[in-house]
Amino acid sequence: MNILIVDDHAIVRQGLRQILAESGKIDLIAEAECGADAMRKLREDEWSVVVLDISLPDRNGIEVLKQIKKERPKTPVLMLSMHEEGLYAVRALKAGASGYITKQSAPSELMTAINQVARGRKYLTPALAEALADCFGEDHERLPHETLSDREYQTLCLIASGKSLTDAAEEMCLSVKTVSVYRSRLLEKMKLKNNAELTHYAIKNGLA
Repeated sequence: MNILIVDDHAIVRQGLRQILAESGKIDLIAEAECGADAMRKLREDEWSVVVLDISLPDRNGIEVLKQIKKERPKTPVLMLSMHEEGLYAVRALKAGASGYITKQSAPSELMTAINQVARGRKYLTPALAEALADCFGEDHERLPHETLSDREYQTLCLIASGKSLTDAAEEMCLSVKTVSVYRSRLLEKMKLKNNAELTHYAIKNGLA
């Protein structure tokens, strides 16, 4: 298999590379540290699986995922994140990801996930399977945060975690003014008045 690792932390890429190399099943391992670099490498070679981080310095990982699926719809993408499944996993799967694991996962789980998605199957942890079942249930009513765009949702999660607009803007690689617009939109959509109500909602719904 040929694997492309997309993560902005060199130490994470090195750890993943070591796990993959020790498996003895990988022919080629390449690395990218941002979305633009990932797309360039994706266009240059064919990849069995792309291991893609949610948080990248130039673009949100789900935006990169959508572009990958647009240009290389048959390439399996395994999302890797420090966030628990409940935060981004369902959104990632809806955007075309073949699986989602956290960075706290055991090395053996990473290889299991890669082998599974490389065969064209989905890799779901028990927690993610339960979240999907809740999301796609016949009588499921969309919660307010499920109506948000990916950027609005990311803004919600960052503010709820205690980040200021400046901190959130830095993490999202956007201007404070742009993040402020996202904040205004999400408050309007969710019928919330301020950051305190936003944080209370996020805690109540397991988003923070």
